Amino acid sequence: MTGETTIQGIPMSELADRFGTPLYVYDGDSLREQYRGLRDGLHPAMEMFYSLKANPNVAVCALLASLGARAEVSSMVELRTALAAGVAPGDIIFLGPGKSRAELEACLDEGVFALVCESFGELGLIDELARERGVIAPVMLRVNPSFAVKGSGLTMGGKPRQFGIDEQQLFDEPDLVKNFPGVRVIGVHAYMGTRILDPEVIAENARRIIDLAERLANRLDFTLEAVDVGGGLGVAYFPGEPDLDPNAVTELLNPVAEAFHTAHPGARLLLELGRYLAAPSGTYVTRVRYVKTSMGERFAVTDGGTNHHMAAVGIGSFVKRNFPMRLLNRAGGEAAPWNVTGPLCTPNDTVGRNVDLPEPRPGDLIGVLRSGAYGPSASPVLFLSHGYPAEVLVDGGRARLVRRRDTVEDLLSPQIRD
Repeated sequence: MTGETTIQGIPMSELADRFGTPLYVYDGDSLREQYRGLRDGLHPAMEMFYSLKANPNVAVCALLASLGARAEVSSMVELRTALAAGVAPGDIIFLGPGKSRAELEACLDEGVFALVCESFGELGLIDELARERGVIAPVMLRVNPSFAVKGSGLTMGGKPRQFGIDEQQLFDEPDLVKNFPGVRVIGVHAYMGTRILDPEVIAENARRIIDLAERLANRLDFTLEAVDVGGGLGVAYFPGEPDLDPNAVTELLNPVAEAFHTAHPGARLLLELGRYLAAPSGTYVTRVRYVKTSMGERFAVTDGGTNHHMAAVGIGSFVKRNFPMRLLNRAGGEAAPWNVTGPLCTPNDTVGRNVDLPEPRPGDLIGVLRSGAYGPSASPVLFLSHGYPAEVLVDGGRARLVRRRDTVEDLLSPQIRD
């Protein structure tokens, strides 16, 4: 149909008819372009670690792993997903402020590159588990720095946080490493913020974290084998936001990486990327069920909503702004403001407010673009028991189901009546 959106030549209507709606569609070419666009110009000493929290689908992970991405995981399932996707244990780090004993044991048994330790209590437990196994646990200390960086959508350091150990607390414990014989401290991790769209902020962030790591290694007397400078590279969602230019990023970041590599030959320099790699690849596809007006406003009621795409509500933002949205199955005519809502019994189930769209008709497809990160896995998919949507990967001109949607049986079977 004229004006229809396609992915690698496949019309969206064909995907919707074949796999049903609502569904997430991921474009493999987009994933490759995002990864290679940065990797090709990035200093070879800086390694790109994919943050599975952005999109933990094993097929997405496997595609990125095939390109050379390492993995940053934060749960048992994410660990198993990374391994199933083909990431070597030595290229996996595990972080999170509340790791369970079972998760720590799995990391030690699998031989991941590093456990990122976020509290003194956790350090003690890692030491205990390592000594029980007769091994030495590789640990990176996650630091909550005294400083913060400007220019991120969500600040993660420089204030009281559940993440990491305060910088001053670590500097006050010069004998820390000696007190845990089952642990080998190999480096430092810090994550300052997310949705950063300024290359200068990214480079300054890396410089300051490396400086902190070097000072901490001197104070605690350990060899610096790895530094994780976090990441937080953003993508543009809203009007007026510029997409990051990977050339501008590497131009400023590469001298930082070169200086680190010269000072610490053989040490690993880690850059975490989740949203940046995955977001542009994804489209959340919904089908219009009804159109109506209410007190002068237009509503398109679709079969999918915030239960699958909580990020579109503006969680974490002071001002609600719409993700880019589009009528997918036809070009349509003159655009007008429409409220795009889902099937949930709450007024908060508004995916887009006053979105300029050609007049939707029942059966039309509306897509929320740039939705490859923090989609269903960061949403209340069980609200009203609608369950998980289908996920489809289009790669090499072929579409395949990479997660089936939840069925009624899937949702009822774990429940126990008597």
